[in-house]
Amino acid sequence: MTRILRTVTETRAAIAELAARAGAEPDKARLALVPTMGALHDGHRALIRLARERAEIVIVSIFVNPLQFAPDEDLDRYPRTPEADLAVLEAEGVHAAFMPAVAEMYPDLEHVTTVSAGEAGRILEGEYRPTHFDGVLTVVAKLFNIIRPDIAVFGEKDAQQLALVRRMVRDLDFPLEIVAHPIVREADGLARSSRNAYLGEEERGIALTLKRALDAVEAAAPRGRDDAIAAGRAVYDAQALASMDYLELVDAATFAPIDDTFAGEALALTAARIGTTRLIDNRPVAMRH
Repeated sequence: MTRILRTVTETRAAIAELAARAGAEPDKARLALVPTMGALHDGHRALIRLARERAEIVIVSIFVNPLQFAPDEDLDRYPRTPEADLAVLEAEGVHAAFMPAVAEMYPDLEHVTTVSAGEAGRILEGEYRPTHFDGVLTVVAKLFNIIRPDIAVFGEKDAQQLALVRRMVRDLDFPLEIVAHPIVREADGLARSSRNAYLGEEERGIALTLKRALDAVEAAAPRGRDDAIAAGRAVYDAQALASMDYLELVDAATFAPIDDTFAGEALALTAARIGTTRLIDNRPVAMRH
């Protein structure tokens, strides 16, 4: 049965207890953390299954983090489905769910110490959501300090987030391994996302514009960066109900923007608004020059 943990104190005590049950010293049993904001779907199930392959103990955090939402974003309406989430965790054999209140995570929210994502957090998603990545890294750092996992599992859909978390772990010397799982998609190719629940029937079809734009980028990649971006933008231009925030190609290793002479593995990233719902997607692309 999945144990529900609400406080830092009981979480640390539960981890020691779980390690003992696993037949290991508290500092010997491998512990995997899967950080989430709830509204769990098949993408989250894939992360949990990967965590179970890699560790004896799996803890999933469910916390809608206010620091990563701007005042005009969807904090209040973000889907919250705790009962359904716990049923998923039970079915997947998760040992414990860390589900803290905001006051437990941030006793003084107005004056909280934050982690800066730096310049890399101010491009792409960061340009449209200026405080987002500082909020993400702050809560992730807190989760790492509270739970002290050996492994933390993230999805590749949030590619910029993944890159920034990896950099934070390296720069701040967190003693853990970041493990990434490929994007989990619907049968028609739409990337799984908790925000897909916002989409109406017509919007659900329009949401595939992101995938089609990435398809076009990939197909045009042999002609160079400029032609690839132009091909992707043409897909958006043909669908007036999908409002593109960005479509960019970056070096997959460094996340630096590429130019038309780049050769190697790039990452195509895009974000768009379908009605009031903002979605993101990405695709590895082989660039040849």
